[in-house]
Amino acid sequence: MDYLQNTWYAAAWSEDVVAGTMFARTIAEKPLVFFRDRDGGLVALLDRCPHRFAPLSLGLLEESTVQCRYHGLRFDGAGTCIGNPHGPITKSHVVPSFPVVERHTLIWVWLGDQTRADPATIPDMSYHDDVPATAFNKGYLHANASHLLMVDNILDLTHADYMHTETLGNGWITRSRSRVEETDDTLFIEWLGFDEPPTPLYIPEFAPGTLTDVWLSVLWYPSGAMILRSGMSLPGQKREEGLDTWNSHIMTPETATSTHYFHSSTRNYRVDDEAYNQAMYQGLRWAFETQDRPMIEGQQKRIGNTDILKLSPVLMRTDGAPVRARRMLERQIAAEATPPLRPPVYAEAKSS
Repeated sequence: MDYLQNTWYAAAWSEDVVAGTMFARTIAEKPLVFFRDRDGGLVALLDRCPHRFAPLSLGLLEESTVQCRYHGLRFDGAGTCIGNPHGPITKSHVVPSFPVVERHTLIWVWLGDQTRADPATIPDMSYHDDVPATAFNKGYLHANASHLLMVDNILDLTHADYMHTETLGNGWITRSRSRVEETDDTLFIEWLGFDEPPTPLYIPEFAPGTLTDVWLSVLWYPSGAMILRSGMSLPGQKREEGLDTWNSHIMTPETATSTHYFHSSTRNYRVDDEAYNQAMYQGLRWAFETQDRPMIEGQQKRIGNTDILKLSPVLMRTDGAPVRARRMLERQIAAEATPPLRPPVYAEAKSS
């Protein structure tokens, strides 16, 4: 499977990479090892010694260097070999390194052209940073399914009306019409509802019989990072006066049929209520672990290793955003594989 290379992939939560230890994770079928140097800065190397291809993550970390435990080669944070107990160091004794940035409590890695690795293009998830711990929860889950199917699941949230009836859905998303906007490198989808009963998650926040205006939107990046915003207010009330939540759903590809799923949630109400925060976390995690993940993994088994669109599925209007996102990703991957055009070289004219 081909993967987008020139993008920032979420690799881990910041606390996953602890000083003095190494953290291994495969992203887009590329085995990586992460660690912190003596100053706390992050390092990302290919998790493969160039000698016998042993995992460096099984080696020894000493300050800012890692030694392969198999035959003793030692490398610094740039992947340069600084020790060969068996002879001279040659230019082949090198391990590829990758740009890595810590931002919004996440560790992001860039697999492609390092000259294009601009941290300013990391998705803005500053809502991770701007709220108290009692109003912020996060987690990680692994899924044996394609990251594309995982993204589809968030870009078509009408499934909540049927699979999450205890928490997130009551039919309003299906009753509404979505609006989709596409830019060069993002896709945005929004659903709006009016005079709707609160969804089960929000029922305790309103008086019995109250109707609400409700909103739901997803901003998708080709890396698989998605920002989901949802909430509701009394009819005619301004959105900021209602109940508003910001959520991260990040689907980082591991292999063609496995995904790293990072999730988070924060809100503008009950911000000092730690018990509510934990209940929110447990409820959302339960929904994915017991409902979404089994369904998507089952879907993957039925599809096998074939792209679902190549199997000619019956498409409905709710598939618009997922299909457009897949097409955008295909275009970007194809553009990376196409060498840039070069101006023709003309032979210098000879004077007669």
